[in-house]
Amino acid sequence: MRTAFRRAAVAALVMAAVGAGPAAVTVGAGPAAAAPAGSTPAHSQSPLTPNETKFLQLTVDSTSPTTVTTSSTPTVVVTGTVANVGDRPVDDVSVRLQRAPAINRSSDIRGALDYDQTVFDTVGNFDTVATRLDTGQSVPFRLTLPLRSSTGLSLDITEPGVYPMLVNVNGTPEYGGAARLDDSRFLLPVLGVPASGTEAPIPPDTGAPIGVSMLWPLADTPRLVGGIPGSVSDPIRLVDDELATELGAGGRLRGLVDAVVDATKPEVDADRRISDSLCLAVDPDLLITVENMTRGYQVVNDPSDPAGPSHDGAGREAAVQWLDEVKSLAGSMCTMSVPFAQADLAAVTSVANPDLFQAAIAHPADIVDGILGVDSVRDLVWPESGVLDPATVTALAPTPTTALLADAAVRTTSPQLTARISDSLHTLAFDSPTAAALAATGTHPQTPSYLTTAPESTATAPESTATAPESPAARRQDAIGAMAFAALTSTELPRGRIFAPPQVWSADRADAGAVLTMLATLIRSGLANPQALPALLATSAGTTNTATLDDADQGTTDGPQPSVIATATRQLPRIDALESSLVDDPQAPLSPGRFTAPLREDLLRAMSTAGRRDTDRRVVEQAERAATVRADNVTGAVDGLYRAVTVVSPGGVYTLASGQSPLLLVARNELPLAINVNLQVDAPPEMQISDIGPKQLPPRGSRQLTVPAEMNDSRKLTVDFSLTTANGHQLGEPTMVTVRSNAYGRPLAAVTATAGGLLLFLAGRRLWHRFRGQPDPADEGYERS
Repeated sequence: MRTAFRRAAVAALVMAAVGAGPAAVTVGAGPAAAAPAGSTPAHSQSPLTPNETKFLQLTVDSTSPTTVTTSSTPTVVVTGTVANVGDRPVDDVSVRLQRAPAINRSSDIRGALDYDQTVFDTVGNFDTVATRLDTGQSVPFRLTLPLRSSTGLSLDITEPGVYPMLVNVNGTPEYGGAARLDDSRFLLPVLGVPASGTEAPIPPDTGAPIGVSMLWPLADTPRLVGGIPGSVSDPIRLVDDELATELGAGGRLRGLVDAVVDATKPEVDADRRISDSLCLAVDPDLLITVENMTRGYQVVNDPSDPAGPSHDGAGREAAVQWLDEVKSLAGSMCTMSVPFAQADLAAVTSVANPDLFQAAIAHPADIVDGILGVDSVRDLVWPESGVLDPATVTALAPTPTTALLADAAVRTTSPQLTARISDSLHTLAFDSPTAAALAATGTHPQTPSYLTTAPESTATAPESTATAPESPAARRQDAIGAMAFAALTSTELPRGRIFAPPQVWSADRADAGAVLTMLATLIRSGLANPQALPALLATSAGTTNTATLDDADQGTTDGPQPSVIATATRQLPRIDALESSLVDDPQAPLSPGRFTAPLREDLLRAMSTAGRRDTDRRVVEQAERAATVRADNVTGAVDGLYRAVTVVSPGGVYTLASGQSPLLLVARNELPLAINVNLQVDAPPEMQISDIGPKQLPPRGSRQLTVPAEMNDSRKLTVDFSLTTANGHQLGEPTMVTVRSNAYGRPLAAVTATAGGLLLFLAGRRLWHRFRGQPDPADEGYERS
């Protein structure tokens, strides 16, 4: 890989320095100085700083053969292009092929690609490709050099191994001197040396073949638009239509599936040795999306407006074909699930929601089995980061589980693939150097988190984890070279390897085909034997090899931003409360779980690691923006669901017929499911409201609530009514009701009682006087007519 700012170049005003150091090679110069035997190869001492000018850019387009075997042609051919990317013409542009000694330790699989050019001490002649190359121009080149020769220049390869190769370009910039202006590096795996003249072929040592398993990931960036609850008949809505391209002819996901189909055809894999070494690692979120695409779907114009304008998607037929092909493959080979939407397990654990954790690691297998119709591998967790933080280890502990981790992040008492962290948690270790090389292939090279946790890094340049990629062809060579190294090096332990590309692997059809071709070549040549992943899992359960985990800080750093985790922490209790209040009607086509599951899954999608380890910072920022939009959409959706259940304001003043007349309220439910609610009342002391208990509101309907009330005051009183879920989460906004009663109240009652008493007294006095035959003094002055 091409390390950022590593390439040497010549600035306009440093003509005198050109040729003085190891980075400057005069046209026609002889072999470079060799590194001392047994020493650690030096790294480039002439990095290109940001302020210096780059004049030429060299790109390797192809290497033939990509893998050297005893039946290969005895000559290596490298083709490519040299482009003038500077601000002035360059004269006498010439290229040559060089090689370094075969690498002898796994840590140098990456480190060798950053050696100082003097380590590439076996060289060919310079080949002039242009006498003058103007700014913006490019020119192709083709270099040919024998693998070995007793009569002339050659690569002098006389035994199998993995050899670092370098294509060097020299030139003379205008106003400057001759200098090495760029180079490109790649690995050349040599599994056997072909015959050359009278020299017999040299086969590899197949006396101790390694066991190989390869994970084959089928995953994608989350595409479902966030913030839409589940439904029965509504078509899904996607944030874009990229999947239509990826699933179609020539697309990435189509290429990954086609490569497996071609490699496991009965005519090429009759004994199923290739099939037995593979295990499909499928993202359940991708399966959910593709299965729904087969029924037609919409693409929104703006992902931040999930219910806004949209248009028909174009990938329905491609989705049908791809899903049928995956079902066929899954039915004939090992299949496992990855965490839902490649969710960052450290982030999921930090939310401290058991249901979310299970949705991330336990439910995916059920989804894969249900859609593909298979029995997938169970109790196996592959964190996308390749590492586990202590909190996640604790969360996994209650259930017997095997974690598939990078061997760079696991320290074991003996070099074995399997190890035990606790009685219930075991590990399987995949090969970190090979995984890193595979991650660097494709259209979006990635830098895995576990590289910074590697225990041996002395042979790796300090900046080697921040790479600017070589050409696709060069990176493809590095990947297959890394795969070959373990099989060719008998001293490397353990004698088994698990090859694990990144879960969202941007490899194209050529990359995927080259990787599977190397896998088949290792097996067919006798350098490797297939080891089925389920069989490895069975051995891990009984292992006595103990393991400790290295620091996983980088895996956490590469995870979702804190604001996304905070949103999940706030919204999950609200989603859970709403789901527990919804009525599960067996006769209804939509269940509470199906209605709320997309929102919970959206929070997992927001914590996806897809795109977060890309070497292009723009891709990382795009992933962060997408996560923020998705999290905001979930917040808006949950708020909308809660607002959909409320007490309808009666308007005006509510008048009670008497002091003990009930209040008649209307509660409305705009959700597609019935819901159980409680009525929450905030009334003044002059009014007593009786609890009416839980009430069920019909789906998309309303219900009248009869609320017993007692009011001993004729004044207008204000009462707040609201609805809550069964566990007290408020639904909708409180409704303020003004109430007045026709009851007299205490003062009026006292006056009435006094007047009544006086009336009785006066009537009694009149009757008394009449009984005694005496005129009532009140009648004095009254004259009869």
